[in-house]
Amino acid sequence: MGSVTVGLDIGTTSIKAIAVDDDGRIVSRTRVPHRVLVPEPQQMEHDAEGAWRRGPRRAIAALGDVDAKAIAVTAMVPSLAAVDDRGRPVTPGLLYGDVRGQSRHGSASDPAASGEVVGFLEWAAGAAPGAHGYWPAQAVANRSLGGAPAVDWAVALTSAPLYGADGWDGQICAECGARPEQLPTVEVPGAPIGRSGKDGPLLTAGTVDVWCEQLVAGADEDGDVLVICGTTLIVWAVVEGNRNPSGLWAVSHSKPERQLVGGASNGGGLFLDWARKLIGRPKSDERLDPANVPVWTPYPRGERTPYHDPTMRAGLHDLDLTHGPAAVQRAAWEATGFVVRHHVDIAGGRARRIVATGGGTRVAGWMDALADATGLPVHVAAEPEGAALGAAYLARVAAGLEADLTGSSRWARTGRVVDPDGRWAAGADGRYRRFVELSGTPGKVGRP
Repeated sequence: MGSVTVGLDIGTTSIKAIAVDDDGRIVSRTRVPHRVLVPEPQQMEHDAEGAWRRGPRRAIAALGDVDAKAIAVTAMVPSLAAVDDRGRPVTPGLLYGDVRGQSRHGSASDPAASGEVVGFLEWAAGAAPGAHGYWPAQAVANRSLGGAPAVDWAVALTSAPLYGADGWDGQICAECGARPEQLPTVEVPGAPIGRSGKDGPLLTAGTVDVWCEQLVAGADEDGDVLVICGTTLIVWAVVEGNRNPSGLWAVSHSKPERQLVGGASNGGGLFLDWARKLIGRPKSDERLDPANVPVWTPYPRGERTPYHDPTMRAGLHDLDLTHGPAAVQRAAWEATGFVVRHHVDIAGGRARRIVATGGGTRVAGWMDALADATGLPVHVAAEPEGAALGAAYLARVAAGLEADLTGSSRWARTGRVVDPDGRWAAGADGRYRRFVELSGTPGKVGRP
């Protein structure tokens, strides 16, 4: 088995922790659920004490005695809570897409300058003035596990313009009612920041979940499309050279000659779970017609890329008396595929396959609809918890078990391939055009 490391992923609805051996094989795993709170339609938060501070400790304990050499924490971005001098949250933990993240410093076209963290900091400093710190989930977890409240530059850069080449911006901090020293320390990815316990495993600076997913997904070639099927739907088209399509984000790939173009959509598990509760249980004898399925616009709390419009709302269109719960469920799955297809169309270039990861890959109907709606084969990752797996590899670097990150692709494994079904794909083509028509033109939706 060799040396074991642990990856811990703080997600929107749960913490996933896995212990992994030298070859990327899982030796232990656990999942600790937590609630996502929506106090108002355009707000989304965690009980940060339970989800960010106590939850990671519970997850590590539940893995058992795996004799880990190092632990790496990853989490969704952005997030922020005010904490006291023991690192205990004293406000709710604000999450990505929350209206309290709106800021005059933001840029909808650049994921590294969204301004959300500026808005979060201004709110947290107003709610808890004079707090010891204002930390994201990664820093709260690392402090709770015994290390420093540190994040890596990948997390820090998602806070721009609050964070830049000279570190945390003192002027913006002052405008928000905070000081730079109240924000986390920033380290290089994989940097050791202490130990969990006196002689326990090393801890690394907290990092970004999507970056960890990409490390071990195997979506490395021009034409690959990485789709992370989680609470948030993440779409990254792998392209050669530099592109910056309107409405999408462009970030560096781990291979320097390539780029990831795409972004984050609310039309993922958040939408599907909500739709499922509305639909109820489909009847087992309901017959589906591949040519006749309604069309969802999957935006119950607005949309991120490519629209950047929090005022968008969900709608179900083209219903008739032949449709039952199964048809509406199929339409919901197709809608997520249409979101992926729309991102890929805007990104441009040649798409050849989808590499799917995340907890949603366990849902067979979702994967079938993803293939049919895009017309692309879906290579489903053998390990759905890609963020935790990538974090475990990062922990290997911190422990000196790997020289760098270049070997992470050896952990990429495909569990199965889902090919498009010609009968369903033909009908989905027309429904995709209807979806784009209903959703509107990026940049003009919800505006005069």
